[in-house]
Amino acid sequence: MPDLEQTVITKDNLWEVIASYQGEGFYTAKQLPFTYSIKGGEFFTERKKKSITRATFEQAYQKIQDDREHKIVGPKTLNCFGAPYVWAVFKALGIVS
Repeated sequence: MPDLEQTVITKDNLWEVIASYQGEGFYTAKQLPFTYSIKGGEFFTERKKKSITRATFEQAYQKIQDDREHKIVGPKTLNCFGAPYVWAVFKALGIVS
């Protein structure tokens, strides 16, 4: 697993950072374990039939960056496809707390 403390995450390197953690164990907010793999611009987890696209992660990241009023406090408030997985990865990467 890459050293997160040395990594500054930006919208430009977000997908590269996410790809570097594929195969690692993550947990959703409801504590459901999952791993994921990246194929091109798609994120696949064994818990979901459809993939989550790179664009979805980038849009969610931008939403969080633009959230000056701190209204995004969990997966549901992220309001995007695959939010529990997007949130779990962002939490592990320190993008959200």
